[in-house]
Amino acid sequence: MITLSEVRSAAAVIAPHVVRTPLLPFGPGWIKPENLQPVGAFKLRGALNALARLENRAGGVVAYSSGNHAQAVAFAARLHGVPAAIVMPDNTPAVKVEATKALGAEVFIVGITERVERAEALVAERDAALIPPFDHPDVIAGQGTIGLEVLEDLPDVDAVVVPMSGGGLISGVATAVKSLRPDVRVVGAEPALAADIAESLTTGELVRWDPFRRAQTAADALRDEPSALTWSHIAKYVDDVVTVSEEEIFAAMTALVREARLVTEPSGAVAVAAQARLGTGVAVVSGGNVDPALLVRLLA
Repeated sequence: MITLSEVRSAAAVIAPHVVRTPLLPFGPGWIKPENLQPVGAFKLRGALNALARLENRAGGVVAYSSGNHAQAVAFAARLHGVPAAIVMPDNTPAVKVEATKALGAEVFIVGITERVERAEALVAERDAALIPPFDHPDVIAGQGTIGLEVLEDLPDVDAVVVPMSGGGLISGVATAVKSLRPDVRVVGAEPALAADIAESLTTGELVRWDPFRRAQTAADALRDEPSALTWSHIAKYVDDVVTVSEEEIFAAMTALVREARLVTEPSGAVAVAAQARLGTGVAVVSGGNVDPALLVRLLA
């Protein structure tokens, strides 16, 4: 389990390189637009913190990702002058693959169940350091800096709504929020088509869904499953879960463009869709790296 002090330390490390995103009024509450980060997603926070703390970078870094963590690690690696090799599943939107390459990373495309194995092979071949997308305390601590900022900007917040998948974001945010304000509700948001954490919280133990089942959701950044590390944080800190349909996700994306002038990807709109159900709270807009063709269809 990470600690509040680790989150605060991460905030100091990443401050020169991330946008301190504002809280914006939206719908029944507020949104925190992490889609405004340099790589278009919150993932930059965790990647920067983890890479900055590596003792040996000589062999470069390796990551596996459905897209946003890939770009974050590529950005952080370029900042520190080290090579990055990124393994991405073959159902990753092209816009995320191309953005990762544009940041200077070497990209390997594999089947959706082969990412971890290929990444581990690259680590062994190159004597590189692995920066996983969520199963690492430094990554979790970096993501938790969002929680610190929410409490600083809105001290009387009643709920924070956070998208869930691998669980790194909600683990970090929940640690920060519950350590400082145990009375604030932390609510997880999941696509109904990838609601394995919701089922896990209902049963009281970690439930595993087939990756091809989770891949049905358009929220491509929310197709992972939690690790033992992130599940321990979720089980301790998360108060509730709201699952949303694909239609609700697309409606939230459309509303964010038309009413807040913010472009989001499906995963980035999941917490906003859940917030609409709750009628309160701060929703974390986790990313904005949307397939242009999808955005055109929604706004037509």
